[in-house]
Amino acid sequence: MEERVLSHENTKETHLVGGIDIHAESQSYLQKRQLRSGSAGWVLLAGLGVSYVVSGDYSGWNFGLAEGGFGGLTIAVVIIAAMYLCLVLGMAELSSALPAAGGGYTFARRALGPWGGFATGTAILIEYSIAPAAIATFIGAYVGSLNILGITDGWWLYLAVYAIFIGIHLFGVGEALKGLFTIAAIALIGLVIFVIAAIGRFDSANLVDIAPGSAAGASDLLPFGYLGIWSAIPFAIWFFLAIEGVPLAAEETADPQRNVPRGIIAAISILMVTCAAVLILATGAGGAASISESGNPLVEALGDTTVAKVVNYIGLAGLVASFFSVIYAYSRQLFALSRAGYLPTVLSVTNSRKVPTLALVVPGVVGFLLSLSGKGALLLNMAVCAAAVSYVLIMLSHIILRRREPEMHRPYRTPGGSVTTGFALCVAVIAVVGTFLVDVVAALCCLGVFVIFLLYFALFSRHRLVANSPDEEFAALAQAQEDLR
Repeated sequence: MEERVLSHENTKETHLVGGIDIHAESQSYLQKRQLRSGSAGWVLLAGLGVSYVVSGDYSGWNFGLAEGGFGGLTIAVVIIAAMYLCLVLGMAELSSALPAAGGGYTFARRALGPWGGFATGTAILIEYSIAPAAIATFIGAYVGSLNILGITDGWWLYLAVYAIFIGIHLFGVGEALKGLFTIAAIALIGLVIFVIAAIGRFDSANLVDIAPGSAAGASDLLPFGYLGIWSAIPFAIWFFLAIEGVPLAAEETADPQRNVPRGIIAAISILMVTCAAVLILATGAGGAASISESGNPLVEALGDTTVAKVVNYIGLAGLVASFFSVIYAYSRQLFALSRAGYLPTVLSVTNSRKVPTLALVVPGVVGFLLSLSGKGALLLNMAVCAAAVSYVLIMLSHIILRRREPEMHRPYRTPGGSVTTGFALCVAVIAVVGTFLVDVVAALCCLGVFVIFLLYFALFSRHRLVANSPDEEFAALAQAQEDLR
């Protein structure tokens, strides 16, 4: 949609064609909404990317065996891994060109306008707000099964993990990222221990021990036929879900144009290795049928051994790493949308340590209440649905900006350009549809929340956007350049 800008000097308001009203705020407004810059280099960002995802190696992916068998899940993982690689390469370019705390919202705002930007930011916010609630239930189950100090699963445990880790984030971003890096490193050590132990228990016959059914294309390798591949896609996403949150740290990174691309590419490289090792060795050691319904597949694959107990304890570190990091992600996405006026502006005010207090606390309260449902699988499927929607919009943004703004300064350029992100776009669309095949209730719940956010924008916040927020300034600059041309 074409945007013609009509400025009013006295009111400081700008009216855009399409009913979007935008105004400039004072410097005091922006000073109260600043993050601490230069807090992270690319190594810490790589650790952040791994910590977002690493819990998916420990649990969740294995339910895809019940949908597609080893063959179906493996094919789905190969497709999804290729999609995420292409997605990351596209986001590396976008983050180098548009380094702001909005991440996917910033990219889509520049390419798709206010509606597209808000839709993308909302999808990411839903994903990151719901995922910790699901992980909290998994942490509760782990702690209860391990009988740590006699602590049992329950609402008090969910409340404790939210309070502890939100409290650490409130202390400061530098401290939080260093803590994340340490926990992620422990989780990776646990995976190395698992791999070494599982190699000795590997039996290729275990990969195909699910009896084939009568579906089209059913075989030992594809016991649920060709459709099983599609049904397994949402579970394959669990191996990589949330890595797209790395660019949300752009405003708190030293030299973000260089470090954000390096960090996110390093993270996806590590995660692709751990994904392949866990998928093959856990299934080959424990058996596809046995671990397809396990809440702790790596431990079950190792049997009743000392190493299994060690991996079990370290698996808790993996869950904590993802929980801890996704709290960071939702706060920065909410911060950016609030600062730009899409959501209530009070949510983006930062404390003396330059941390957005309410952006951390409010989604934490919502997540805690959701965790009380105990529906971890439903919540995680909602997060997967929201993530897939955001991938579609982010990759569409990359393609549009490549065509519409070929001269944009891009310190990093995606290999293959629009062809690379076009592939990711097509797979993401398939993934969105796949979420309805696996859990239509979760997909519809996600869609319902998404619609509520869009109604809020349509009825209220589209008349209150902040022109001089960094993300909106990126879009304004593009419009000014277009007007000059």
